Amino acid sequence: MKRVLFALLLTVLTFGYASAQKEAKIKFDKTTYNFGDFSEKQPVQKCTFTFTNVGDAPLIINQATASCGCTIPKYTKKPVMPGQKGTINVTYNGKGRFPGHFKKAITVRTNGNPAMTRVYIEGKMQEAK
Repeated sequence: MKRVLFALLLTVLTFGYASAQKEAKIKFDKTTYNFGDFSEKQPVQKCTFTFTNVGDAPLIINQATASCGCTIPKYTKKPVMPGQKGTINVTYNGKGRFPGHFKKAITVRTNGNPAMTRVYIEGKMQEAK
């Protein structure tokens, strides 16, 4: 009987501890940025994605990687406290690329929920005349 009660107590404590864990949560203001039309003469375009930690633990961005070498993300390195905002600055360089429509993904990995999020940039580079 003691073993059964001990096992039951251990199970209740385990579930209670797991539900009491604090968790960081990332929420982006927007997940797609459209540069619109721009000239091949000005191939470098920049934008900023803003996110908020809507969880109750510090949020850490572990990595932000782009889907190709023409896109470079730079992100907040310090932990973002609950309720605070952080940024990911993205630079697209279309030099040497074919004119036309593009869509690139930036994969963001965090210690929070969700652990992986994708944000996108897109636009249309017009041929220089």
